Amino acid sequence: MSKNVLVVDDSLYMRTLIKDALVEGGYKVIGEAANGEEAIDLAFELMPDIITLDNILPDMIGTDILKVFKEEGLTSKVIMISAVGQDSVITEGLSLGALDYIVKPFTNEKLISAVAKA
Repeated sequence: MSKNVLVVDDSLYMRTLIKDALVEGGYKVIGEAANGEEAIDLAFELMPDIITLDNILPDMIGTDILKVFKEEGLTSKVIMISAVGQDSVITEGLSLGALDYIVKPFTNEKLISAVAKA
């Protein structure tokens, strides 16, 4: 059975790249969000198995979204994907419950490998 994924990124181009790679890898993309508020709403509405989460969104920071997920007991696995690659940011994301942190640009293989572990 393929896992359901919610893709969160403010860039339509990045969402499309991620979605295409996931679909090709056998995953089902059940939703897309372009900002933090939409991401939180869709996460609790759709209850995806996996969420790919950008760290820089127009209205929120990804780590703040992770805090909401944690506080509200969301069981979805989260993989952060961001152009922000500072060690402190990566460490914070992982400490808040993200399973992996992928720095843009990335390969489809790296994305599929991270999602496969989730």
